[in-house]
Amino acid sequence: MALYKDDSLRFLARIPHGYHELQTIRRELAEAGFSSVKAETLPRLSRAQSARDPAIGLCQGTPLRNAIEARDPGGLEAATNAAASAIAARFGSGPISAGMQAHVITASA
Repeated sequence: MALYKDDSLRFLARIPHGYHELQTIRRELAEAGFSSVKAETLPRLSRAQSARDPAIGLCQGTPLRNAIEARDPGGLEAATNAAASAIAARFGSGPISAGMQAHVITASA
């Protein structure tokens, strides 16, 4: 479900979550002069008491909030509700869990 149909708020694809391709990271570090690059991917489980909790975190606790408010100054609650509904549709309305991961990069010159 798209809340803003004319174009999307691409926060997650841009920053910080969009920088995750290990091949790109390795190449850019090599171009910056790093000769030894190691990457470790750490899988984890994210847990929340309800679908609304991650919706609040994303919509109100990240720079996505600025994009929402720039698009629709009074629309923060509507965006949060739409995100909560989308999360609940996928994961249910009670406590939820989902996989997540982090890449830990170590580089030296």
